[in-house]
Amino acid sequence: MPSSSHAPGGGLPALPSSPHFPPPRTSLLPSSPHFPPPLTSLSLRRPTISRHPPLRGRTAVITGAARGVGEQLARSLSERGARLALVGLEKAELARVAASLTGEADHWHADVTDAAAMLRTARLVQERFGTVDVVVANAGVAVGGLFRHSEPDAWRRVIEVNLIGSANTARAFLPALLDSRGYYLQVASLAAFAPAPMMTAYCASKAGAESFAHTLRTELAHHGVGVGVGYLTWTDTDMVRGADQDSTLRELRSRMRWPASRTYPLAPAVDRLATGIERRARHIYAQPWLRTAQLLRAALPSAATHRARRALPALEPASATIPTTLLGAGGAANDPAPRSDA
Repeated sequence: MPSSSHAPGGGLPALPSSPHFPPPRTSLLPSSPHFPPPLTSLSLRRPTISRHPPLRGRTAVITGAARGVGEQLARSLSERGARLALVGLEKAELARVAASLTGEADHWHADVTDAAAMLRTARLVQERFGTVDVVVANAGVAVGGLFRHSEPDAWRRVIEVNLIGSANTARAFLPALLDSRGYYLQVASLAAFAPAPMMTAYCASKAGAESFAHTLRTELAHHGVGVGVGYLTWTDTDMVRGADQDSTLRELRSRMRWPASRTYPLAPAVDRLATGIERRARHIYAQPWLRTAQLLRAALPSAATHRARRALPALEPASATIPTTLLGAGGAANDPAPRSDA
């Protein structure tokens, strides 16, 4: 059973009109001229001025919400008036985040790679909040090291969490999003289109997740459901700090050119994601320069190969001796080895 925090009295709150979130198909609200047809084009223009924040009273689900991007996004959306459903593996951390939010929040323990568990969670979230307006597929892990020296189970776990877990999340919550004509955000990465040596699983999973979201958008646009992709580069999270503890990854990063070599603060990056969610944007760039990188994506594989050819010979011997483990505290919670949940 989930535990709740900051849950006011029973009954569903009336949702204000919003220029970005259309009325749900099963809405309890009367029809209103203030609700436009659903947005199916890139939503990067200035938001329409409204007396009410577009997320006030809306329900947002975030996977991987116990720390990092998920935790910070929960805070940002809560401050903008959303009700939060937090999903993840770390029970104690999820409870801590839920209790610290300014608005109504609840949390559920579920593994995104378990399709049946995600279906149960989606049902419980809808029973708890009545509707689901936003789903953020944020759960993600990474592992470093050369592919030929990688541990197969850890490598596979990255694919399962980042790609299969995103599909399980979308499948579980899609009926609710169809009812609300809501918005699905797939958290991706610069790694989706810029190959990074010693990060094969992460790059493959994020490229797959990006393509999944783009294709899902084509299937859902005529239903009024928005689908976006959020792009981040090295952002100050447990995962990135874990990567910096790996001597070969740290050395490889030090040889990157600016701005890719920098670690960016978490809060501003996540605020851009939250603003993109409000606008139901197709693409959200947590670091603004990623928009330019997107335009140059066709050239990035060749550039990465050129730089790796010079850097890797000196790093290969050390990389072969470093155990393959999932990076950061979130990675430890996702370790494929048997574990006991807190």
